[in-house]
Amino acid sequence: MEITLQTFLIVCPFVFLAGCVDAIAGGGGLISLPAYFLAGVPPHMAIATNKLSSSIGTLTASFRFYKERFIKLDVAFVGIAVALCGSAIGSNLSLMADEDLIRVILLPLLPFVAWHVLRGKGLKERESEIDLPRRQVYSVVALSSFVVGMYDGFYGPGTGTFLILLFTAFAGMRVAEANGTSKLINLASNTMSLLIFLINGQVILLLGIVAALCSILGNYIGSSLVMKNGITIVRPLIIAVLAILFLKILMELL
Repeated sequence: MEITLQTFLIVCPFVFLAGCVDAIAGGGGLISLPAYFLAGVPPHMAIATNKLSSSIGTLTASFRFYKERFIKLDVAFVGIAVALCGSAIGSNLSLMADEDLIRVILLPLLPFVAWHVLRGKGLKERESEIDLPRRQVYSVVALSSFVVGMYDGFYGPGTGTFLILLFTAFAGMRVAEANGTSKLINLASNTMSLLIFLINGQVILLLGIVAALCSILGNYIGSSLVMKNGITIVRPLIIAVLAILFLKILMELL
């Protein structure tokens, strides 16, 4: 594919904004991936190149969350191990399968998740985390990371949002810790998917690297906002992310 100045002018501003949103509430791919489509990048190349820019941006946010001690490393390592497997499966399926399949699965799921958040049970800031048995926490994180990692490899947008929701609702984590831990797991699934797309020649390297610089800046700014505002800024953005993803999938299926 021929890359022009117009391609960069369309993709880069949206990738910066996506980095901000991704660091705050996950789901930055809802903004960045359509930007690649809008710039005329073919679907598989768009997904693959988006993995490059988002992976580097997520690395920036992960480092900041780690410095602020918002990552539960033991939990994250469990999630990383299974997310790598899930992402590898999903990425290979993406190269073979019709993407409409995952959209059909997600369409009825998203309104339920949004309703769960609006009720306050899916995402609620706490003074401290809920003290659950470690085995239960590891099981929830492992299962969530595998399923969401597979989705991330297959398509991707909303991955961080889903992980935050699952970790706060079923693993007893506070929002900031769920966000930080999910970043490290999302980084692992992104990296595995990126490797598979690279091997299959689907990544546009120059566009991905330039977009990655924009993503780094966006993630840096976004992660700072999370640390200062916590649930105040995260919850409404997650609702917005889910609504956008629902509408996007619905329009693509119609």
